[in-house]
Amino acid sequence: MKLSFRWYGLQDSIPLQYIRQIPNMSTIVTSVYDKKAGEVWSEESLLKLKRACEDQGLKMEVIESIPVSEDIKLGTEKRDAHIEAFKKNLELCAKNGVKCVCYNFMPVFDWLRTDMHHRLPDGSDALSYSREDFDKVDPNHLHLPGWDESYTPDELKSLLAQYQKMSHEQLFENLVYFLNAIMPICDQYDVNMAIHPDDPPWDVFSLPRIISSEADLDRLFDAVKNPHNGVTFCTGSFGAGRHNDIPKMVDKFSKAKRIFFVHLRNVLYTDDKDSFTEVGHYSKAGSIDIPLVVKHLVDNGFDGYVRPDHGRNIFGEDQKPGYGLYDRALGCAYINGLFEAVERFGK
Repeated sequence: MKLSFRWYGLQDSIPLQYIRQIPNMSTIVTSVYDKKAGEVWSEESLLKLKRACEDQGLKMEVIESIPVSEDIKLGTEKRDAHIEAFKKNLELCAKNGVKCVCYNFMPVFDWLRTDMHHRLPDGSDALSYSREDFDKVDPNHLHLPGWDESYTPDELKSLLAQYQKMSHEQLFENLVYFLNAIMPICDQYDVNMAIHPDDPPWDVFSLPRIISSEADLDRLFDAVKNPHNGVTFCTGSFGAGRHNDIPKMVDKFSKAKRIFFVHLRNVLYTDDKDSFTEVGHYSKAGSIDIPLVVKHLVDNGFDGYVRPDHGRNIFGEDQKPGYGLYDRALGCAYINGLFEAVERFGK
């Protein structure tokens, strides 16, 4: 496996000099943040990121993400123009050494939590989702943690209205249309597209979600058989859905060579509904069997990218929720240990 780390570019408060000190670190996961979805990136913007990584002896082989515009998801008259822009960005990335692009096809919200600073028993804080708190949210007057700065009230109202009549089938058809359009670029440059699962993996505010289960992935890979069509297997996002058997899914899709990128993290179920909190990576901290996930990856010859996903704020760190240095570095150490142990003794 290739150990990687999410980095939000030159404005990230965590310097690459620190990230490189994590043992076995090889790859930076980043993106261009100065353009909107549907716009063509500047090559200079991408090159600045690449040079910064290489100056620290790190590779920039994973982009997370090239945003998919709402027009592509909705299938509006702007869809084809936005797909052309996406193709240009994909080609730009591939020409500059990118091997894998993580993206998502979630309408409006590509993640949702109800608390950005849930206090855990050990005194750390983490992202969490309470079904009870979520059910109290008025969809006509949305105020959601982490999203109040992303949309104005009018923008959000307009977007939700556009999706009002969107069915799961229509959204899926728009995903297939998009993938079929970009696969020739993937074939030409041997770059993998790795869709991120819905987070959380169920419909929200009547917005359809279509990558939430094993059956959803089966359907996607059957509809677009190209080997460059795969998944970012996020154990936390899929794992938030108790309908998903995470080790079984990892075994199945890693055997099929459809897992290109792994977001390895844990979640703890906190009631008998859909509520969960994010926790440390260690298996006994949560509800996901992380060692078994790693064993399946190793047994099936997985050689793609792995990164610790959301971490807690620990040791007094006050960073962007989910993206501090310390707990993600601990996650890297845990991941290194699991892979080394399984590779040497686990088969």
